[in-house]
Amino acid sequence: MIEVSIQYLTVLFMIAGAFFILVAAIGILRLPDLYMRVSAAAKASTLGIGLSLLGVALHFNELGIASRAVATIVFIAITSPVAAHLIGRAAYHNGVPLWEKTTVDELKSLFKEPE
Repeated sequence: MIEVSIQYLTVLFMIAGAFFILVAAIGILRLPDLYMRVSAAAKASTLGIGLSLLGVALHFNELGIASRAVATIVFIAITSPVAAHLIGRAAYHNGVPLWEKTTVDELKSLFKEPE
């Protein structure tokens, strides 16, 4: 009985992970500017990969695989938002334009206008 429950949880985590990765892909294609695309990709793919790896850890039910999956989840959860932030700041610094309907530009005061 417990094996069947673990299989259902594994399938649930894998489907949820695939759903979030699909949402990230749709966000990359549909959002209007680079900043929103990077944000969607970082958030949704982090959650999607994390859930998929959690499903992998449950499926194999071995300590070595589970510990590597958890370590990978932690690594991705730390590095993906930082990388997205740095990509966004570098793009802003290089003059990639914001979406025309953007109302707040909090970085404008931090970067000097080119002379």
